[in-house]
Amino acid sequence: MRLRNNPKAYEIMEENADLVILKPEEHKGHYHDIFEINQPLYIEIGMGKGDFIYQNALKHPENNYIGIEKFPSVLAAAINKINKNQSLPNLKLMHFDAIELENVFENGEIDHLFLNFSDPWPKKRHAKRRLTSSAFLDVYRRLLKKDGVIEFKTDNRGLFEYSLQSVTENNYHLDYVSLDLHNSPEADDNIMTEYERKFSVNGPIYKMIISDCKE
Repeated sequence: MRLRNNPKAYEIMEENADLVILKPEEHKGHYHDIFEINQPLYIEIGMGKGDFIYQNALKHPENNYIGIEKFPSVLAAAINKINKNQSLPNLKLMHFDAIELENVFENGEIDHLFLNFSDPWPKKRHAKRRLTSSAFLDVYRRLLKKDGVIEFKTDNRGLFEYSLQSVTENNYHLDYVSLDLHNSPEADDNIMTEYERKFSVNGPIYKMIISDCKE
């Protein structure tokens, strides 16, 4: 979900230091210090304009949420959008690239991870860039707490099939699978992303929930 470049994106981040984690490397291992209450930590990678992470934080005040977005202009749009709504003490945003997650999170620090409508990287030579590739799944395994959970949604059938095979080969447990989320019993509780609301009319939304049962 790319927007036209916003030359003031970094300025907007700086002006909203109460919402944006400006130096995430400094908080590695102790994110509980930046929230009012020490609660389970939920992370969304590629949060877009922030609707999904905001609605989750609003609905579940018992958890802390961090939305991660690598495109500064998209993050700036999310900041402006969130600022029009109620301020939430359990929500923070971060400008960062998922490929460097281990630089900003400690092993076993994350309770729950959301991967929503990630770039499918359809060419075979780009498979390692997919957020459900073996390399990323290994990183998540280290960063997630025992019994940590990953929720993955996509409208790309090819990426979903690849992801199902990848998580199975990497010994994750499939807790839930839906080939048509919006027409499933779980639809009423589904919080949609901006992308999901716009493009779900074009076909089904696929979802899986996986966990790594650590010894």
